[in-house]
Amino acid sequence: MQYPSAWLQNASLGETIACELRLRIINGTIKNGEVISENWVASEFGTSRSPVREALKTLSSEGLIRLERMGAVVIGLSITDVEELYDVRFLIESFVQQRLTQTDVEGLLGNLQRIVDKMELAMRHNDAVEFSYQDLSFHEAIIMAVDHNRILHLWKSIRPIVMTVMLITTEEVFSKGEEKLHTVIDKHRSIMKGLKSRNRDVVKQVVQDYFADSRKTLHSSISGQ
Repeated sequence: MQYPSAWLQNASLGETIACELRLRIINGTIKNGEVISENWVASEFGTSRSPVREALKTLSSEGLIRLERMGAVVIGLSITDVEELYDVRFLIESFVQQRLTQTDVEGLLGNLQRIVDKMELAMRHNDAVEFSYQDLSFHEAIIMAVDHNRILHLWKSIRPIVMTVMLITTEEVFSKGEEKLHTVIDKHRSIMKGLKSRNRDVVKQVVQDYFADSRKTLHSSISGQ
């Protein structure tokens, strides 16, 4: 698995290297405890050491590696780490969707329907990369709809790892066939129905159900890496 080039538009070289290394670390291609040097990364990506340092600094800030004098030691992402990441996602989306019960969401629902249509198209074309990107776009559209700067800042701090984990878990979902993919799409439709109801209790239950099911997929995908 390589990090999708289509997801790297307008990314700096350092960001591009960080994205690829992040994927390799999370999917287990680069093992926990391995030492990666600036020279190796520079050689691997055919670049100077400056963007490599930028990439390693990013991964260090995310807790995926520990910078040391002789290189970077891979810490990786444990199943507990990913569960905690999903806890943060749950808290963000619970807050955001509750807040949206107080506003007009017709425009948002129209946007979400277009995204779900793209997910269905990606399913028909067996395109896991596009499906996972649209899945991320769906949730991001909801988060951005509340226009809450601190929530947006929190979301952006976890977005790179979330994006990578979603790519890996979507590959797992595609391996289970079309019926499972229809279930995923129906879960997104349930979120839309919850938002349309503008009922706080309905929204609360929908978000709880969504993330409870997502954890099951998460375990089968990440713990098997």
